[in-house]
Amino acid sequence: MLRLLAAAPNGLGVADLGNALGLAKTTVHGILRTLHQVGFVEQDHSGAHYHLSDAFGRLGETYLDPNELRSRAINWADSLASRSGEVVRVGRLVEGKVVVVHHVFRPDDSDQNLDVGTTLPPHACALGKAVLAFDAGGTAKPRKLDAYTTRTIVEPARLLDELAAVRAKGWAGEFEEHTIELAGIAAPIRGLGGLVVGAVGLTGRIERICDSRMRHRTDLVTMVRATAEAIGRDLREDR
Repeated sequence: MLRLLAAAPNGLGVADLGNALGLAKTTVHGILRTLHQVGFVEQDHSGAHYHLSDAFGRLGETYLDPNELRSRAINWADSLASRSGEVVRVGRLVEGKVVVVHHVFRPDDSDQNLDVGTTLPPHACALGKAVLAFDAGGTAKPRKLDAYTTRTIVEPARLLDELAAVRAKGWAGEFEEHTIELAGIAAPIRGLGGLVVGAVGLTGRIERICDSRMRHRTDLVTMVRATAEAIGRDLREDR
């Protein structure tokens, strides 16, 4: 919670913190009350937002080295690609874009380009929505959403509804929103304290990612969610 507040100079509300950490509002309020009592956080004049106190100082927002996220994800991501037969990426949210920190090729002989270091629009891909849904710093309320296909979500209100659904079910889906004929599935990676530090996801042709009714395959969703939890567990246990 302190790290989220450190990354939000304008402060955050109880609902923002609850959404980012997956906690009930009453739980968040209780923690904030304790942090306020010990002098770590302060409320603004309206009482609606909290921010770090000057006495506590700033923790900084880049507490997790992207190389650490990649190193913890490599084995799990490789296994997911092998079992699913699809491209797997691990990404993190940086300045409103999803930066790919690890990319596993589809395990076949087709020509493929390495995506490590490239950026993806968070509103138009499963990987992006999986991290955007838990971003309390305001990125989840962009002023303009670019269209990449006719299926790209370009209405801010619709995106917010989509992100709320991601938080509720624990994973994000994509259906021709960034690239025609491709679909994707991604899940958030939670590090220390339950904070979402990135996401892992797979992408492939619609007929392989979705069933005959164009729904994301439940077996692939299960694989992706299990991979995200395994990566997060490794991150948490190492600290």
